[in-house]
Amino acid sequence: MDAFNLLKADHREVAELFEQLESAGGKQKLSVFGQIKTALELHTHIEETIFYPALEEPKETHDITLEAYEEHDVVKKLLKELSRAKTANDEWEAQAKVLQENVEHHVEEEEGELFKKASKVLSADEIDELGQEMEAEKARKQRGSASKSSGSKKSASSNKSASKTTAGGRAAKRTRGSKKSSGSKSSASKTRGRSGSKKSSSKKR
Repeated sequence: MDAFNLLKADHREVAELFEQLESAGGKQKLSVFGQIKTALELHTHIEETIFYPALEEPKETHDITLEAYEEHDVVKKLLKELSRAKTANDEWEAQAKVLQENVEHHVEEEEGELFKKASKVLSADEIDELGQEMEAEKARKQRGSASKSSGSKKSASSNKSASKTTAGGRAAKRTRGSKKSSGSKSSASKTRGRSGSKKSSSKKR
């Protein structure tokens, strides 16, 4: 897939997710937003590391490429602010709409102006090569995210089993300790006063 078609496919995917966000309700909104955030972060990453650098040098695409970087920064800030929310209230929905409008404006400029200018300064081979590089980078990042996710699940599972083992050990110690104390001589109970009161208070704690 060449660079333009790959990026256009990303644009369509995000547009569909925004449509889902509008019709979603409650917690589902946050879930769909999570998908939008992941898609946009991956998209901006491959553009900023592979596509835009190829367009910064030529005069025809220099200014519009710098503008695209700035638009990405606005989107990143909005994503960061929206991701802090625990509920999708009215204020959150208004901010999500602002994000959508910013993304739509960026896509319109990119497909309507940047791609046209880029097709004049890049050869067909370069456009294909950039597409292949971006596709490979997307796959690499997605594999990394998947391995992190599975790693965190394994870590959580091992932590649970470790805590169970520790709890079991403590329970066994308490059982053994209580048996020893019940079998001890009663002479200690004769000694009352400060030591006795301390013991009783410590038991209450």
